[in-house]
Amino acid sequence: MIEKRIVNWKSRTVLFLISQCVTLFGSTLVQMAIVWYVTLNTSSGVWVAAFSICSYLPQFLMSFIGGVWADRYSRKRLIIGADISIAAVTFIMMLAMPFIREEKFLLGGLLVMSIIRSVGAGIQTPAVNAVIPQLVPESQLMRFNGINATMQSLVQFAAPAAAGLLLSLSTLQSTLIIDILTAVFGVGILSCVLIPKQRSIEKSASVIKDMRMGIHFAFSDKLIRKLLIVYGLFTFLCVPAGFLAGLLVNRVYGNTYWYLTAVELIGFFGMIMGGLLMSLWRGFKSRINTLVFGLFIFGIMAVGMGLTKKFILYLILMALYGVALTIVQTSITTLIQENVKSLMQGRIFGLMGSMYSGFIPIGMVIFGPMADIIPLEWIIVCSGVLVMMIAMILRFDHQLYK
Repeated sequence: MIEKRIVNWKSRTVLFLISQCVTLFGSTLVQMAIVWYVTLNTSSGVWVAAFSICSYLPQFLMSFIGGVWADRYSRKRLIIGADISIAAVTFIMMLAMPFIREEKFLLGGLLVMSIIRSVGAGIQTPAVNAVIPQLVPESQLMRFNGINATMQSLVQFAAPAAAGLLLSLSTLQSTLIIDILTAVFGVGILSCVLIPKQRSIEKSASVIKDMRMGIHFAFSDKLIRKLLIVYGLFTFLCVPAGFLAGLLVNRVYGNTYWYLTAVELIGFFGMIMGGLLMSLWRGFKSRINTLVFGLFIFGIMAVGMGLTKKFILYLILMALYGVALTIVQTSITTLIQENVKSLMQGRIFGLMGSMYSGFIPIGMVIFGPMADIIPLEWIIVCSGVLVMMIAMILRFDHQLYK
């Protein structure tokens, strides 16, 4: 391994992960606060849908371009630049809010802010995933991806509760300050982290040409092509049991806030446990076997969640579902980090970011209306069976084990 990766690499990596969790906490908190504010103040499905689209679509459009930039330019500077830009637009909105009298203009301003924040996430996320292999020795990637998953799940666990508390005690304007403070703090920490210099791609080519090169590489390499296909299908099939969980609980167990809150908290708790498991266990010797194991457990839990009628059992299955989700995501991330050269990783992670922010809305558009025609429990069971079929296909694909 390169010597500069060995010297103080653990402390550098921990500081880097802390900086990203701090900024993620502020971003998640504010995004949750905005959605809840719009929901409570408009009771409009159109406005809620508009904010949901603006949270995903710009990131979908920007992630692959952000991945190209992550291969061309300093990833550290891209991350800092994205954080500062998001904080700046949030600061401008915070200053403007007292002077906006009409609700439609306030909602429009918040919508523009959400778009810019989503664009920033599309630039930042590929760069973050590509930085980790620069800091961490290959033998430790699974462990530190697990630690990263644990920290991010903890943030996502805490942010909704913090957003609700802040909105109940203060105003949306005051809540926006949190994002600015966390961005400043996170950027300050990251500025002190020495990241080994990356080998960048030739900048004489156009961004479009670099994007085409990334797509060509992704689908010409057998392993990466199959991993991306699995990732896209997995993301799509997560929607029924994951993103429509509230609808299932409402229909099967009753419409109470306690049930809905319990499901959200248990899901994130499972993801935290999954991250801890991967940081300690590090998976099987074969990364593919670890991925297959995660997919199979995920599918079994989804089938169980669709069949059970007891809420306590449903929560247990949801926790294990979260564990399996983290195993799958950590395995795919590690496999890509280990098998893709550094100068191409930004584009591959950018492509993954576009797939994630694209397949979830597609899944919602397909499975949401379908759940009004077919019982949602059946859809969840079928999605679990399909995930298990994907696991079996991977398990018997001998080319992946060469």
